[in-house]
Amino acid sequence: MTSHLKRFFGRLGYFVRTFWAPIGAGLIALIIGVGNMYVTSDSEADGKATDCAAAVAESVSPSTGVWYGASFDWEKTTIADYSESLGSHPAVTVFFTEIPYDDAARADLRQTVDTVRENGKVLLLTVQPSGGLRTVTPEVAEAFAADLAEFNESGVPVVVRFAHEMNGSWYPWGQQPALYRETFARVAAAVHAAAPGSAMMWAPSYAGGYPFADGEYSPAPGTAEFTDLDSDRNGQLTREDDPYAAFYPGDESVDWVGMSLYHWGNRFPWSENELAEPNKFAQQLTGSYVGANGDDAVLPDFYDEYGTQRNKPVAIPETAALFNPGEPEGPGALAIKKSWWTQIFAPTVPNEFPLLKMVNWVEWDRYEPEADTQVDWRTMADPAIRAEFTAALPDWLAFGPNEPCGAIATKD
Repeated sequence: MTSHLKRFFGRLGYFVRTFWAPIGAGLIALIIGVGNMYVTSDSEADGKATDCAAAVAESVSPSTGVWYGASFDWEKTTIADYSESLGSHPAVTVFFTEIPYDDAARADLRQTVDTVRENGKVLLLTVQPSGGLRTVTPEVAEAFAADLAEFNESGVPVVVRFAHEMNGSWYPWGQQPALYRETFARVAAAVHAAAPGSAMMWAPSYAGGYPFADGEYSPAPGTAEFTDLDSDRNGQLTREDDPYAAFYPGDESVDWVGMSLYHWGNRFPWSENELAEPNKFAQQLTGSYVGANGDDAVLPDFYDEYGTQRNKPVAIPETAALFNPGEPEGPGALAIKKSWWTQIFAPTVPNEFPLLKMVNWVEWDRYEPEADTQVDWRTMADPAIRAEFTAALPDWLAFGPNEPCGAIATKD
């Protein structure tokens, strides 16, 4: 079946199960079959949930294609709403939680897992130790892993992005390399032991601007953290120091590697509306970018160092293009966002980056302190942008059918 027919029947199946469920199981089953099994029956889903629970962490990645995912404001939308706009269920749904969490937060997390089971495929759980890394004790890690095991048993695979963007100076867990490595390894050991249907993602931020001096959590000279980050041992933290290596917790602890990678514009103060330069995405992923943002060629090749050399699946867990609605000058929202997504979804990407296995678009309209303004990162809110974005989604992306643990629906 061609990719266009698969896409058509996938959307038709989504419409039927959402709006025409009363017509009966027979018609739904017919559409499921024609649509290349985008949806399964409850009994089949239960069986697949059992299969999912038996999965090992190394298998919590796509066998073919690149998972497409989304991060959105859960207070304003739902997976079902987003899926309707997209025309497919996302393979990956992003959710943020604190750790350790209380009973209320645990209940929210379990409700999210239920929603992913009904409307998606995989949960990317971004876990934030906002009280500091020392709050993640062995007991906390084991309790968290036990919850993940429960989620896996129910048929929801989980990729845990623990304490993301740790190389930055803006989070309470940031720029504390030794403690970070120790804590990540502790959580990973607990997860690997108890929840084989879950995987651990190590995900720093793109290091343009490193060492992000004068941030709230920048280490003071003379401290152990400062010394650990001073990779060239010259007594200073500069862009010449490796922005990733000191934070890497080891191959045995890491199942996925990922990097937050946005188009923030081309120059400070990061609030101007500017088109993304050609090849910016690929150059930043490989540490070869030299352009309006500056000379970042001193940065390591993240894709090669942590993907190719370690044979790890690579994710872009957060990406989008900045549009400042309050800025009257510069290109419009469609032109800016298109200049970025055409790079990420370029036909050359699968061959150039065969280990790239996940791309998550950020669907948020929010205040960004770095730009000191409201930024609209979304592609779904404006009908014209949504139409062009969904039309641009390539055949090599993989989406999630409405089943707990079935095969990812690909467009090829």
